[in-house]
Amino acid sequence: MPTPHPPRPPYPPPGGEPGESDESLAGPLRAGSDAEASRSTALLMSRHWQPAHDYAVICLAAPGPLAHMATATAFHQVLGRLALGEPGEALRPRLLVAVRDTVLNWSSTDRITAVLPGLGKPAGGRGMRNAKTLIPENRALSDRAFLGLPRLEQTLLWHTEVEAEPINAPAELLGIDTESAAIALEQAREKFREGLVRAHRELAPGTECRYYNRLLDVPIRRGGNLLPDVQEHLAACVYCRHAAEQLGSTEAALGVLLAESVLGWGARRYLDCRPGRRPGPARGGSRGPGGRRRGGGKPGLFRTASSRARAREGGEPEPRSRGTGARGRRRGTPGPFARTASAPGGTGTAALGSTRTLLTGVGVASVVLLATVVVLGVWPDGGSGTGPVASTSAVPGTDARPPRASGTAPDTAGLPATGRPGRLRNAAAGLCLDVRGTPESGAAAVLAVCSTTAGQQWTYDADGQLRSAAATGLCLDSHADAGVVTLGSCAGAGSKRADDVRYDLTVQGELLPRWDRTVALATAGGEPGSDVVVKIRDRSAGQRWQSDSPTRSPGSLSIAGSDGPAARPAEDTGKDT
Repeated sequence: MPTPHPPRPPYPPPGGEPGESDESLAGPLRAGSDAEASRSTALLMSRHWQPAHDYAVICLAAPGPLAHMATATAFHQVLGRLALGEPGEALRPRLLVAVRDTVLNWSSTDRITAVLPGLGKPAGGRGMRNAKTLIPENRALSDRAFLGLPRLEQTLLWHTEVEAEPINAPAELLGIDTESAAIALEQAREKFREGLVRAHRELAPGTECRYYNRLLDVPIRRGGNLLPDVQEHLAACVYCRHAAEQLGSTEAALGVLLAESVLGWGARRYLDCRPGRRPGPARGGSRGPGGRRRGGGKPGLFRTASSRARAREGGEPEPRSRGTGARGRRRGTPGPFARTASAPGGTGTAALGSTRTLLTGVGVASVVLLATVVVLGVWPDGGSGTGPVASTSAVPGTDARPPRASGTAPDTAGLPATGRPGRLRNAAAGLCLDVRGTPESGAAAVLAVCSTTAGQQWTYDADGQLRSAAATGLCLDSHADAGVVTLGSCAGAGSKRADDVRYDLTVQGELLPRWDRTVALATAGGEPGSDVVVKIRDRSAGQRWQSDSPTRSPGSLSIAGSDGPAARPAEDTGKDT
């Protein structure tokens, strides 16, 4: 049965004096007295409690005391990290992810489910526990692009596009004026798109996909038609079809794209309960500072690729449907992604668009197929919407069935999520990356039996540094001790040691030191306590590292595996800036 929508609170929420930023409120948590920290906690909770609680209700599929417990636990975790020095910007998405991970963690622990039976709902905790992944595969690139943004830009995008709040709301949370916030918001949109293009290029399974990188981006950005050979490639390549659809959604439905990428589970239901989306324009529609919708390309942009993809599956090419859509920001024509403006079961307002808009550039047959798969594949799991076909913003022609493996694609690793702490497991030994003794400069990196200790939590930064969560000022140094990997101080991009503590991540899960990409991090043995060393790259299992997925590691904080409905196979990565 569908999960209940949480009650919608009045807008805007209270909390703090005008102009008092989240970062300034976080200051007393780090250096203030207990009384000052208590006051800051109250103000931050008053600002962000209701949305976090709404999402807890969605994750648990029921309101009540258990939702309060999950919300309070998420605040305890996130505010605790603020006290340890994490920045105070972009609190809202971090709190929501912490709520989701808390419910997943609890529902995966038998001792907890025994005393909290509310975790056993198929559309709630039990469904999350049984889900293969919480983030759909066709959102992996967007998740990576969003996490690679500075926190200020994450705040602006999340509150304007997902929460559908006016620009003054995130401006107040950031402590900046609305004019500066509006300028920064446009820059954030552009940087997000650039990050998406870069992620597609760096995670591409082969040279052909990298070759088509800009040939995908430019026509979609300008609203033109794709070249015939690009359409032919899309018909055969699921990875590039996912990328094309996400690029189009940056114009037509950025709010939906961000929610599905960062939250995954229950993203649509969270969007539905946002107060800013009730009276306004189309749900999921991205709006510029002036309130105009940001449109996509021309209708039928992927029509040929869609027809060819269906022909490969034994179906008939879809007939085109004439439709009207929202006016585009760059071109005044409805884009192929206009159908994301209306979700199944949405209300039929003019802003939401008609059924004809939903079918713009998409054949009737493909929409019927998509709707059938959504009903059969999502409802039994409580409408989680985590599969790559569960989103109504899938690119036209994307088959509803799991993508067929390419004969040339290498094995896909569970790639670490940029900016999120998680464990790294050696593919050959099945043991996790740890530190011998106390995490301090010079401590050796070793293998250990996987556990929830802080020493096994690592963050792969956007600039390629592999940072210890137990000592955030220390990173893995592969160049200081003659081939033995140790902890060393993290280094700025322009410093002499910059490449000593930075790594490129390949799709197979290899970590290649930037000072010499012909070598890779490897294990000196297969037993607990074995040193982690640098060896000549031979592509063996002992040189591959995998992040734990949510179902295998429910205790991981912002589970690295959430990034990975595993992104498709890629070449050397880690060069995000």
